[in-house]
Parts: sequence; C-alpha cells; structure tokens
Amino acid sequence: MNNTVKHRSLPVAVVVALRPRQWAKNVLVFAAPLAAGKIFQPDVFWPSVGAFVAFCLISSATYLVNDARDVESDKTHPEKSRRPIAAGELPIPMGIAIAIVLAALSLIGSYLIQPALAGIVLAYAVFTLSYSLFLKHEPVIELALLSLGFLLRAVAGGAASDLPISTWFLIVAGFGSLFMAAGKRYSELKKEETEGISATRRKSLDGYTLGYLRFVWGVAASVTIMGYCLWSFDVAQTPSSFPWAEWSVLPFVLAILRYGIVIDKGEAEAPEDAVLRDRALLFLGVAWLVLFGLGALGV
Repeated sequence: MNNTVKHRSLPVAVVVALRPRQWAKNVLVFAAPLAAGKIFQPDVFWPSVGAFVAFCLISSATYLVNDARDVESDKTHPEKSRRPIAAGELPIPMGIAIAIVLAALSLIGSYLIQPALAGIVLAYAVFTLSYSLFLKHEPVIELALLSLGFLLRAVAGGAASDLPISTWFLIVAGFGSLFMAAGKRYSELKKEETEGISATRRKSLDGYTLGYLRFVWGVAASVTIMGYCLWSFDVAQTPSSFPWAEWSVLPFVLAILRYGIVIDKGEAEAPEDAVLRDRALLFLGVAWLVLFGLGALGV
C-alpha cells in the first residue's frame, strides 16, 4: 500500500504529520471576541491569536498521538496509509517526542496568556486523547466528544481575553458542532451504501443507522437556527445604524440549509473540505461574517 507514496524527507514528513490543513478549524477561537464586538481591540485580538496558536500546537500533538496509536490499522487504509507515521517516514518515538514538546509549549503559552485558557487547552487535550485512545468506537459518546472539541475552540477566544460568553453563543456553538459531527458520520455511513463496507471502516458506525443520524443532525440544525435567531437579536442590542445582526439570520440559515444538502449527498465526511469546495457556502459564510461583524461592532 505504501509503495505508491513518494518518499518524503523527514522535515516534510514532520510538517505533514502535524496536519496543518486542520488548523483552519481553530479560527473558531475568534468567534467569541467577534460576538462581543471587541475583536479589534489589541488586548483582545492578540490573546485570541495566542489562543489560535495554542490550539494549533495542541491539536497537532493529539494528531501525532492518534497516528502512533493507530499505525497498524492506518497501514491497511487506502488514504490513512499515506500519513507519515503509517508510511514509515516518521518514527513513532520521534512522533511521540514531538507531540510532548508541542503539548508543553501549548500549555505553557496558554497559561501565560490566561490560566483559564490553559484549562480549556488541557480539557481539549484530555477529551481528544480519550477519544483517540478509548472512546472513538463508542456511538453517541464519540459524537459528543467530536462536538466538544469544536465547542472548546469556540470558547477559548473568550477565555483568552477574559470576555463574558453569551449563553446563546454556547448553544449555537454546541449544537452547531453536533450538526457537523452527525453530518460527518452520516456521510461516512452513506458512503458505505455506494462503495460497500470496508475492512477499515470506523467501528462506531456499527451503532448508527442513516435514519438515526439524519434525526440527530436535523434536531441539531433546528436548535442551532433557533439559538442563533435569539442570539442575533441579543447582539442587536448594540447601538447600530442598521439592523445588521438581524439581517445576518438570512445567510446563516441559508448556509445551514446548504450544508444540509452536502450532508444529504454524503459529501460532508471532511467538513473543512466540503465548505472550501462549495462556492455558495463560501459566499454565504462571507455574507454572514460581514453582516454579523457589522452588527457586533455597532457600525
């Protein structure tokens, strides 16, 4: 399986093993500062950047541990066999050593920014490692842990700057994360309908049906939309020249509905890739960001 992969040098293998493409998920740390309308204040912006870097480091550390843990099964997987550890390009001891260094840098750096941020980073590491080492095969529990990873990113920006976090924000972030996590599993399970069950399939899929996962992401989408509508009207209390926040409901709801199409087609197995290759989703995302940002900033 690995003989089809061009051999990478050690430095390149290390970079690839850190999965820098996955760092895009960490932009969620800017959500709370944006919602508070204070993202451009230096004492908020720079701690948020620090939180972003801390999550990039800790997430890469957990990816290395996960790859070391699953090296044998990854070797037989058509795509995961290309990962540096599974391909034999990065020795497992070196991968674990790099993970320890990254985790230490993340925890120390986040503690220097704000002790509360260090607590969130530590919680992310514990939950992510629990998922990778013990709970990834447990239906529902693994969905909750996937969602929690997104939620912790979302609250990290507020913790870094000691900003109060709206209850509505937590509801939107939490159920929005569940919506994406359930959609990811739905896409994986639906893929099996067309390609057949693979020997390398995710074991947790044994506990799901397409109907159940459709129910989960449908409920999660409904709660997310309801929560966002209430949250947007709360944000609209900030004096503004135009009801920007209220108008942001339109692109937000349309984006949820559009992503629902992606899920229903079984194309949401990798959420970040699904969003980046859908121009309509990107347009709606930018439109939402502009409208909500203007409302939060009181323009």
